[in-house]
Amino acid sequence: MKKIVLIIGFLSLFSCQEKAVLLPQIDKTIQADVVDHSPIYLFFKTEGKDTLVDVNRKNSISSTNWIFNIDKRLPLRLVTPELQKLLAKKEGSAHKSAGSENYFSYSNRIQKQLAFLPITKMNFTSGVPKFGVRIYFDKNNTIIVNDVALENEDLATYLTQIPSDKSLKLNFCFDKNSSYENLVKGLVFAQTKGLQVQDVFVY
Repeated sequence: MKKIVLIIGFLSLFSCQEKAVLLPQIDKTIQADVVDHSPIYLFFKTEGKDTLVDVNRKNSISSTNWIFNIDKRLPLRLVTPELQKLLAKKEGSAHKSAGSENYFSYSNRIQKQLAFLPITKMNFTSGVPKFGVRIYFDKNNTIIVNDVALENEDLATYLTQIPSDKSLKLNFCFDKNSSYENLVKGLVFAQTKGLQVQDVFVY
């Protein structure tokens, strides 16, 4: 049986007996602990010049909380379809518990500890939003809101200045060629700014 290793620092692992996941490195912790969980792993692998995703969900139990341990180097064009399939499979399971949640794992690089981002209420879509405010994170993690480029610290203020007679529908959009790490950084950043993340688009 192969050992699965999460690498939360800048270490490298060179062993054919083990598989490693390099986790995203972020300064903030959204949630510090998750109990009663099952791990899901999405590994980074290459074949020639091609980048591939290798999924391991053998130990997943639908009635538990699921933690997605995804290699930060994987591009979103590979991660998103696998994530959609896995979430749909859990949602359709007869054994799913009503109270079970889903999380992304990452590393708090300052505290050097695991951290978790709740994603249960997020909808991950491969496509372009048809209405609402488009908050786009490009592959360099630059923020563009409705075609206006913004500094990170200006995002929350800019959103309050958009005229609307009802609550704004916020669409968080990411470049499909961006890394998974950029997705997690963007979602953690949004939550630290008090923004509710529900619809996430990758295109």
